[in-house]
Amino acid sequence: MEDQNKAEAFDEVVENVKAMLKKMKFGSITLVVQDGKVVQLEKNEKVRIK
Repeated sequence: MEDQNKAEAFDEVVENVKAMLKKMKFGSITLVVQDGKVVQLEKNEKVRIK
């Protein structure tokens, strides 16, 4: 049962990262891990002015 919860949590992280990547042109995504689990996603987006 615990493995299923881990797999679901991992799938949720992957989907969130994919959604962030689709919307971003320049920047970075940071995963914050605590006790072996992703607890936070941080997006730092850059806007380039020509």
